[in-house]
Amino acid sequence: MKKNLKLFCMSLLILFILILLLVITNNTKRFDMAIYNFIISFRCNLFDNYFKFLTVFGNSNVVIVVLGLMLLFFRNKKGLVLTISTFSSVAINSIIKHIIRRKRPSVLRLIKQGGFSFPSGHAMISVCLYGYLLYLVNKNIKNKFLRIFLTIFFLIFILSIGISRIYVGVHFASDVIAGYLLSIFILIIVIHYTNKYLKGE
Repeated sequence: MKKNLKLFCMSLLILFILILLLVITNNTKRFDMAIYNFIISFRCNLFDNYFKFLTVFGNSNVVIVVLGLMLLFFRNKKGLVLTISTFSSVAINSIIKHIIRRKRPSVLRLIKQGGFSFPSGHAMISVCLYGYLLYLVNKNIKNKFLRIFLTIFFLIFILSIGISRIYVGVHFASDVIAGYLLSIFILIIVIHYTNKYLKGE
């Protein structure tokens, strides 16, 4: 792994640990409430329906369907890497959630959601699943216009899933940011080591 990439990965991990410590010590409340109040200030029927629809793309049943379709399409090491990336994020997220055991926001929810809050599983899955598709777009699509279009689409899609979790009232902003930081770290590690050790298609 190149030095710059190692430094970037270390920075992601350090930032995640800092947020984790702030959450454990209950020092994110003011920040979380400021972001939450700002986002829900845009609530209306149009955005309610949009974000409730969008947040579904991080649900386990939808992720399994998307992953299954991608595995049928990528019948090679790309499908294996996609599977490793997705299930790594799910496993690590589950472990951390059961260690930290942070309760979800309890007011103004638009959907029902059980389990613990930190870090956001939807944020992590969106990066490790859809983020890997974004990586493939930039690596394999030669048409510049199509590559730029799909890059913008996936970036907005991934960010919107994270925002949707705050909008529908089931996550704090610190959950989502921490989820993004940790999952980008996981995705980079998975891509690097699978590219290194899995040869051929």
